[in-house]
Amino acid sequence: VARAMGKLQSKISFHTTKYRADSSVGQTGPAGASRQHSPAHTDAVTSVAALQPDLCVSGGRDKSVAVSSWRSGAALRRFTGHEREVTKVTSALDSSRVFSASRDRTVMMWELHGTSGPSQHFPGHDLVVTGLAVSPDASQLCTGSRDNTVCKWDTETGECLGRAAISRNLVTHLCWVPGEPYVIQTSEDKTTRVWDSRELQVAHTFPAKQHIQTCCDASQDGRYCLSSSSGSAGHGAEATLWDLRQTRGQVCEYKGHFQTTTSCVFLPRGPTLAPSIATCSSDSTVKLWDQGTAGRG
Repeated sequence: VARAMGKLQSKISFHTTKYRADSSVGQTGPAGASRQHSPAHTDAVTSVAALQPDLCVSGGRDKSVAVSSWRSGAALRRFTGHEREVTKVTSALDSSRVFSASRDRTVMMWELHGTSGPSQHFPGHDLVVTGLAVSPDASQLCTGSRDNTVCKWDTETGECLGRAAISRNLVTHLCWVPGEPYVIQTSEDKTTRVWDSRELQVAHTFPAKQHIQTCCDASQDGRYCLSSSSGSAGHGAEATLWDLRQTRGQVCEYKGHFQTTTSCVFLPRGPTLAPSIATCSSDSTVKLWDQGTAGRG
């Protein structure tokens, strides 16, 4: 047994060295040359979002926010200011503004070409901030927290423009519907809500699922939204497609994960590609699905 365990241990250490946070990441180019890049963070990465066509932004347990290049893998900027773990990051696509939420109960705004400190600070939540969504023009920000509230902010002034509280509404995620004044929100109360950001009121609540809703995303055409469920041992863990415009009801479910589905996203649609979505799970898998048939790719 000891010999077998030793073999297993050596296999694990062999395969995990290239993923350790304290080691550099190697990339091999076409000619076989290896390019070395330092990790973007010194601890676990908790959130990542697109920033510009060749840039992404990430947040981590090391309390920092980093901007990295999709193409080279290099971390180009690092922002520090949060006192605790960063929980969510987001930006308006093609914008130079980056937003981060944290366990320190605050949200901060950073300028891509500015200093390493925050350009705006949004305090006001009583517990960890777990939802973050910015309007397409980056003028307004919606935040959600485990304190059961959703807030709206002016990104220029930092002023809180509205605050809405719903009992047991422990926010898990927020996303802004492209081209619309609506914000999608998932919750530990097993529901997915549609907020009208103009008055910060709930415009629609989809029927409750059987499990906690962990994440949400909106399609680029604004017609659909996705939510994902917690689960275990093959129960729950589905993603659900919802109609935002006509029936405002459930369209279909994507079932196949065996543990909590932690994230869901609509994939960019190409001229010859059918609409597709991707989900990832605590079961260590990422699955691709045909949006219309719920078939796995």
